[in-house]
Amino acid sequence: MTQNTDILCIGSVLWDVIGRAPTVMRQGSDVPGRITRLPGGVALNIAMTLARFGMTPALLSAIGRDPEGDELMTACAARGLVTNLVYRSDDLPTDVYMAVEGANGVIAAIADAHSLEASGDKILRPLSDGSLGTPEAPYQGPVALDGNLTVDLLAEIAASPLFAKADLRVAPASPGKADRLLPFLRDQRGTLYVNLEEASTLCHQQFETSESAAEGLITRGAVRALVTDGGNSASEANANSVITATPPKVLVTRVTGAGDTFMAAHIAAEAQGANREAALQKALDAAATFVSGGNPQ
Repeated sequence: MTQNTDILCIGSVLWDVIGRAPTVMRQGSDVPGRITRLPGGVALNIAMTLARFGMTPALLSAIGRDPEGDELMTACAARGLVTNLVYRSDDLPTDVYMAVEGANGVIAAIADAHSLEASGDKILRPLSDGSLGTPEAPYQGPVALDGNLTVDLLAEIAASPLFAKADLRVAPASPGKADRLLPFLRDQRGTLYVNLEEASTLCHQQFETSESAAEGLITRGAVRALVTDGGNSASEANANSVITATPPKVLVTRVTGAGDTFMAAHIAAEAQGANREAALQKALDAAATFVSGGNPQ
């Protein structure tokens, strides 16, 4: 595998522009706060957390050949990520995500991932050209996939022989994109990482607990599902059973990226041999550390 990579992270790699204020905000609020610009995107957030847990992720994404893209590539490499498989577009700009957060959570967010969507299956070429695998000898390692890809490409991945032997872990980019994961229910492929709202969208019914949501996803065709519910209990389910655990109580100072941290920590824990219960608790602990302002290790 290229450069000793042990997991692929496929999806959005972009700049996060986040405005945070320590006060409760409403529509039209104009308050003092801090604005940061950091490498982000679901796939990149997952990859950076995996790297902190000792793994070496490779990115499959689209980044423009513009100054912002060059800077982003340098930032990714500096964080221990493999970037030589990233598709660099000559005519598409580097994507960006913008959000405003208050003490009461995310107030509004816009994800401009149009370049990733426009690049389509070009980002998957290393899986078919021999760099990572071929249709006859598909990639066999773990894959973290995010829902910022187009509906058509996600459906293609769910049925593709290129992913037939991969340990596929899938997360939506946001509640508004949760239904893009329906092909993974239909084709019964991959482990799904969703929150309670996203599970309700996928199953077309309202769930009150993570346990019932996880069970609902299995009933709908998921091979395995992990469902979080903010500071409430989270659950992991497969065809045989459901387990549930409660996250630590912490003071929330940030929200964006918490789900990505949960997913990455769970993948890393299982890669290190943790059982179901230990992996779920490790993921909850890491997400709690993240939202409280720390960096999980």
